[in-house]
Amino acid sequence: YVLIFFLTFCGCTFLRMFNMFLLCVLLGVCCRDFSISLPQKIEALSGSCVIIKCTFEIREIFDKGLTERATGLWFKDRDKMNGHLVFHSTDPKPDHFNGEITGKLHEKNCTTVFYNVSSKHTGKYYFRIESGDLKYVYTVNASTINTLPPNPQCSCMWSRRSLRCSAETLCSSPPPTLTWSSTPRIPLSESSRLEELISDLNFTATHRQHRVTFTCTITYQLQDENKTAQDSITLHVQYSPKNTSVSVLPSSSVLEGSSVTLICSSDANPAVLNYTWSRESEGQMEQLETGHTLTFDRIDLKHRGSYHCTAQNQHGTQNSSVMLDIQYAPQISTSSSCARTDVTVCSCEADGNPSPELEWHLSGRPVTNSSNTFISEERLSSTGLKSSITLHQSLTHTSTLQCVSNNTHGNDEQLFHLVFITHKAPCKFKFNS
Repeated sequence: YVLIFFLTFCGCTFLRMFNMFLLCVLLGVCCRDFSISLPQKIEALSGSCVIIKCTFEIREIFDKGLTERATGLWFKDRDKMNGHLVFHSTDPKPDHFNGEITGKLHEKNCTTVFYNVSSKHTGKYYFRIESGDLKYVYTVNASTINTLPPNPQCSCMWSRRSLRCSAETLCSSPPPTLTWSSTPRIPLSESSRLEELISDLNFTATHRQHRVTFTCTITYQLQDENKTAQDSITLHVQYSPKNTSVSVLPSSSVLEGSSVTLICSSDANPAVLNYTWSRESEGQMEQLETGHTLTFDRIDLKHRGSYHCTAQNQHGTQNSSVMLDIQYAPQISTSSSCARTDVTVCSCEADGNPSPELEWHLSGRPVTNSSNTFISEERLSSTGLKSSITLHQSLTHTSTLQCVSNNTHGNDEQLFHLVFITHKAPCKFKFNS
């Protein structure tokens, strides 16, 4: 009989369990049990507050008993002497922690905030729900609070087109602030998400941001004082050559026959790999040598022209040019001459840099415009000048006409010997330079 009773009891119990399982399956739901969701670890800044995000579940049979009059309790270090009650939502004690349950317990939200956090808040926390016949302590899961000294931290990091500053989501009231600064100082445009303690600087990095140090500062307004933390990051931006320029030593205006060095410089990261020189003269481009400098030991007029430097690294190229102005003493052209009809007409052409001046001397005396003498000038180029003189006066003896050209670097002259032979015969001219 005992055996028959035992088998009958076990069979009924199994049948009830099977029927309950089958009912749950048919209803498409899992049978709920007590459970709780808590962050395993929370870091709190001493002097601020701490938020424990918390939700829980109960068995279905207690659903109707969970009302708006429910009570939430927190125990600390329950594994030691069954824990110590540190918070009671409806019956606070002087030795309890100052705080409040911000979640709605009847909606199974037990989120709680503790204020004025100190080292005594460090420990493991367990939640208990009470509402009518419902009384349960969630011992399976607990949340551990670590209280940090009042030294907040933040971190900066670069990601493609933005700088991000982030900090721990520590509780403080009013909420903490994130601010940016830079050295050297540049205009900044930022976007913030304070609920996540994230601030982004969005920009396209250029050579202007190379080696710029950005600093993020977080400020917590604690109970007794403000606490700040900073983190900095210095950007290293790679870019093609910028601000390429050519300088001339001793200067871009050089005297013929002197030594001249052209220097090409450029800002690039990584550094310039190649400097290439070329010269443009009379519309033609001539490739020269490579290197940081281009030197002429003895420069002459054939070196005149526009010199181009091309700076190159792995990201691109940039050009710069300079016009090499070669200065020289004047030279009178061999095409200078005289002609005699009723009057004597002579012309004199000279070339020099700076552009020369031309003067006429007759038998050693300077000649100017008069009733017997007419002088005109014609600009041939930026360095060339032509002067013509017309003599109306009678030449009764051999005369010497001299063309004199000069500039800051020297002078040159041309002599014309005017010989009167007979009244009816033309004059003979002898030219000496």
